[in-house]
Amino acid sequence: MVPGKSVKSVLASRKLTPKKKLGQNFLVNPRDAERIVDAAGISAGDTVIEVGVGLGAMTRYLAQKARQVIGIEIDSGIMELHRDENDLPENVRLIHQDILKTDFPDLAAQAEGPLKIVANLPYSISNPLLFKLIKHQESVAWAVLMLQKEVGQRLTASPATKEYGVLSVLLGASAGVHSLLKFGPNHFHPRPKVDSLVVRIDFASPPPHVASLPPHDRELLRALVNTAFQQRRKTLRNALTGGGILKLDRETVLRILHQADIAPETRAERLTVSDYVRLTRCLSAIQAGK
Repeated sequence: MVPGKSVKSVLASRKLTPKKKLGQNFLVNPRDAERIVDAAGISAGDTVIEVGVGLGAMTRYLAQKARQVIGIEIDSGIMELHRDENDLPENVRLIHQDILKTDFPDLAAQAEGPLKIVANLPYSISNPLLFKLIKHQESVAWAVLMLQKEVGQRLTASPATKEYGVLSVLLGASAGVHSLLKFGPNHFHPRPKVDSLVVRIDFASPPPHVASLPPHDRELLRALVNTAFQQRRKTLRNALTGGGILKLDRETVLRILHQADIAPETRAERLTVSDYVRLTRCLSAIQAGK
């Protein structure tokens, strides 16, 4: 945000309006941006990726903490604003790009190391970006993201709860996830209809229960979990048979469930992350002909 001016006045001066299709909700209080940056735990030598630079509310604080900030911004009007005003610190570099189309390994090469991401994330892209982070986790050290509260709660949900789902399992098998801050609708312009939650997802230093999981095929795990939760009210015997991209026959499903010591009548939300990893390893062994 341009120093000394409100979000509304800056947008009005440039004849800009928050774009609903981009899910733009700007932080109205610079102190909130500072709190998020402080909670991220950025080091002086870090290169930080900011997704959705907006009016620069967080960008300036990031630039004070980090060696370099690379901002990924999809809105051409926002890009023009910062170019015309020349209002961002010298260690900030903006890239006009859609983060969902960004090549993460290439971006990590530019950042000279695994990505450290901070974002007041448009809710419309939260799920696709979370799946992208999981897919390219070798290129990501950590991410501190502002999410819709309900989405954030799914990331740390326990088995046998309504929030527990695909993201709960996949992140539970690959990263540590912690809730950092909560924000109500009044902290944004325009005001969203939901509360928000800032979470930290740490791939580089996962907790012991994640690090101790046995080696497994991550793509196969993803396919298995997606298939299981696609029809979460069905038993695993029925949900996994012929469903999803795996197209498993009933004999194979019963065989891997037996080998993994999981009752065929169990439903997807009852399995722990360890159960899913064990099931994936059994399926891998069968597919390898062992």
